[in-house]
Amino acid sequence: MIYFPGVDKIEYEGKSTDNMFAFRHYNPEEYVLGKKMKDHLRFAVAYWHTITYEGADQFGVGTFHRNWYGSTPMETAKNRVDAFFELLTKLQVEYFCFHDVDIAPQGNSLKEFFDNLDEITDLIKEKMDETGIKLLWNTANMFSHPRYMNGAATSNEADVYACAAAQVKKGLDINKKLSGENYVFWGGREGYESLLNTNLELEQQNIAKFFHMAVEYAEKIGHKPQFLIEPKPKEPTTHQYDYDAATTVAFLQKYDLIQDFKLNLEGNHATLAGHTFDHELAIARLYNVLGSIDANHDEKILGWDTDEFPHDLLTATLAMYQILENGGLEPGGINFDAKLRRTSIEPNDLLLGHILGMDTFARGLKAAAKIKEEGYLRDLIKERYSSYDKGIGKKIINGDTSFEDLFRYALENEEPKVKSNHIEYVKGKINDYLV
Repeated sequence: MIYFPGVDKIEYEGKSTDNMFAFRHYNPEEYVLGKKMKDHLRFAVAYWHTITYEGADQFGVGTFHRNWYGSTPMETAKNRVDAFFELLTKLQVEYFCFHDVDIAPQGNSLKEFFDNLDEITDLIKEKMDETGIKLLWNTANMFSHPRYMNGAATSNEADVYACAAAQVKKGLDINKKLSGENYVFWGGREGYESLLNTNLELEQQNIAKFFHMAVEYAEKIGHKPQFLIEPKPKEPTTHQYDYDAATTVAFLQKYDLIQDFKLNLEGNHATLAGHTFDHELAIARLYNVLGSIDANHDEKILGWDTDEFPHDLLTATLAMYQILENGGLEPGGINFDAKLRRTSIEPNDLLLGHILGMDTFARGLKAAAKIKEEGYLRDLIKERYSSYDKGIGKKIINGDTSFEDLFRYALENEEPKVKSNHIEYVKGKINDYLV
């Protein structure tokens, strides 16, 4: 059965094309800074927003027209595998990501769920072997089931903690089975709603132990993917423990996990934390934990996690600049954690959404590469901090001074002459790179 009719593989045709189903900017074989565009970007498609999402929101039921529904949940799950790999093949994307509950029905018990996962991942492996498409990462959904209403690894119930551990063990077994390159932990309910009834220290210690056990198990089975934590503030828990990049880094350092974990950062989550996306990437890069990203755009007017397909060129450019400065993301990548609007109801709109996201990041890559190649921001920053290249500034950098020395220096010299940043001009120059 054909799930996305009337469309063959999406090819690069250039920005002058009128073909809706063509890349205008993403040319996978084009070299940028000595590396193929596809190797810089390592695009992945998210199972949950493409094949399982039905177009529902807080105020209405699903609107999408889909033709992969079967007579039973397992029949639907099998049809979705076929539809998903047809989509990946037509987009010529090399990676995909999934939550465990995306791919198989949970049934009435963990055992039934795990049996369903075994059956569906057998089919997924067949498709992977047939197409050469790879698993960027998988993760366990430990936030949707009622048992996780108080968290998973931070639950007040030890039995719930054990269920969460079983789910992650199964997830790691699947990751090995499918040769996954990364494994993600997204703690959707790892936080608290009120301190009045929360043992904050115990919950933090328990989730740290959980992560240590995951590392130990991966080493035991001889398959240790890059472990990633995905920070997110608010939504759904009032106080998330992994609020943003800086909060998560502090947790990793405190509990001796920094050597085993990096971060999977999402654009929309950055906004919810009150940051820009490039800020979060820069913080992760500073601590050498920038591992992978989820690419999407938020509608700031609405104020929740809207997960639109990326279309803001400035955001994509600044994100790609940080990624280039990081030396890339491999073995991580750029996963489109993005969903169609409720009004984009046809199956082929999934192709159009991903074309938009891929073209946006391709343009962002080329603009960021030009900024890096010409050294505009590098030279700007070097000049702005040039006072630390000589004199008292160099002594500060080298640790060759003290408060007493600085006290005398400040009194003996004139009031400092502070220069303008000309930040409006700088922003205008960055806009020039976007054209």
